[in-house]
Amino acid sequence: MTSYIVLMNWTEQGARNVRDSPKRLDAARKQLGDMGGSFKSFYLTMGEYDMVAVVEAPDDAVLARFSLMLAASGNIRTRTLKAFPEFAYREIIASLG
Repeated sequence: MTSYIVLMNWTEQGARNVRDSPKRLDAARKQLGDMGGSFKSFYLTMGEYDMVAVVEAPDDAVLARFSLMLAASGNIRTRTLKAFPEFAYREIIASLG
């Protein structure tokens, strides 16, 4: 499984309906699960982003599809970072020679 960090901000619509946000999170968690992925952690944050999630998906295409489905809801905008775990980081650095 590939790990991703998803940075999220509410849109104006999402902020207006913020009380429904936990239900939307539950629906997103189920949706990603149905696609073969999972939420590893989720945070409400202060600062540049409203929420941050660490998720796993089978591949980039699955996460791209999931991100597009989230965007289509009109409640949040996302930025996604592909995350390499420490062991992969060490392998990548070691491969430099």
